[in-house]
Amino acid sequence: MYKKLEEQIGLKFKDYHLLRNAFVHRSYLNEHRDSKHESNERLEFLGDAVLELVVTEYLYLNYPNPEGDLTNWRSALVKGEMLAKIATELKLGEYLFLSHGEEKSGGRKKDYLLANTFEALIGVIYLELGYDMARVFISKFLLVHLEDILVKGEHIDAKSHLQEIAQEKVGETPAYELQHSEGPDHDKIFTMAAYIGKRMVGKGKGGSKQIAEQQAAEDALKRLKW
Repeated sequence: MYKKLEEQIGLKFKDYHLLRNAFVHRSYLNEHRDSKHESNERLEFLGDAVLELVVTEYLYLNYPNPEGDLTNWRSALVKGEMLAKIATELKLGEYLFLSHGEEKSGGRKKDYLLANTFEALIGVIYLELGYDMARVFISKFLLVHLEDILVKGEHIDAKSHLQEIAQEKVGETPAYELQHSEGPDHDKIFTMAAYIGKRMVGKGKGGSKQIAEQQAAEDALKRLKW
């Protein structure tokens, strides 16, 4: 089942039970309580830590820039949209185990699910093959995007950028309001709106209010052509 994935990423796994756990969403277990697998949440927790260390180490060793620059670059690399993009390229959604409801709602293509799965896969690589192979994997599929991120300015914090321009152009500080949230407590999706004065200038969604605010700010910058 995982031969195609192994060929894609150039790695060979021994423990397919552990690998399968990387693709088990919590919703699946709600419908399969007799399953011998656990959800990918613990692997995601581990993979997130490994990912941050690898990216931090790479930036520190290769760029003499100040801490603020490196922090912004790291944030751009590990943000959900970027991880979801790579997960989509690797077709990780095809391997997910989802509930019927999550399947019908397009779970295999949801950015936050794909990003979480990518981090869970990193967790498996770290446990199975060690830190060095996790670093090779992250370098091959994620760090190669850094230069493109810098060229496109995707490392610039959208909220800070919107605030700076809004204060300069109209003398207003953007505000953010929660439009609505959906999903169970452990898997909520928030929709936030960005306002300048009383005018709504952007909307965004995310697995946290902070992420949704960033998305709303990015949307506002595009709409306002700033």
